[in-house]
Amino acid sequence: MTALTPNSARNFILDNTALTAPPHVPEIVLHLADEAHELWQRTEDELAEIGLPPPFWAFAWAGGQGLARYILDNPSDVHGKRVLDFASGSGLVAIAAAKAGAAEVIAADIDPFCATAIRLNAEANDVALKFLGSDCIGTDTGWDVVLAGDVFYDKSFADRLMPWFATLKARGADIIVGDPGRSYMPKTGLEPLAVYEVAVTRALEDALVKRTTVWRFA
Repeated sequence: MTALTPNSARNFILDNTALTAPPHVPEIVLHLADEAHELWQRTEDELAEIGLPPPFWAFAWAGGQGLARYILDNPSDVHGKRVLDFASGSGLVAIAAAKAGAAEVIAADIDPFCATAIRLNAEANDVALKFLGSDCIGTDTGWDVVLAGDVFYDKSFADRLMPWFATLKARGADIIVGDPGRSYMPKTGLEPLAVYEVAVTRALEDALVKRTTVWRFA
């Protein structure tokens, strides 16, 4: 593989994943990797020359599972609304929002593989999603709700997110995040909505279960 194309991305995803229901969200199936280290290494070896990032889209991370569970259990938070799923990865949270009756769901991620992974996962769950492949931090196209799972793992990234989330919140958007205790989760200005014990991949999280909280920016 020397260049990423929609067809090569599709083939890579289908060759390295299987349709699996995340343990905390059994209503949804995703193309997920069975062995974290094996796919991670294959991706590094095979795709390094075209500069693709690690395959975050191939795993159901704790924050996303918790947030998707909350949305499915509380559909009124998104029903009939225009929703952005930021840093969508596999599209898990976006799919949950679509299943919960959102009027429109935009799955945003800058990883070029996500366009294909999210399309395949949306098809597997019989939902319609739009995909945004550009960096949308700092932009605003009038979303009613912004959902974000597992986004506070890096300080510089969190420092970019917080002013953007604050601006969106100030003009009336609902900002809901799922986080399993990442290092740069803000400590103030948040209302807890739900807490879950989410089964995860030990190879990635160094744990079998992560306590995950869903928060609303207050």
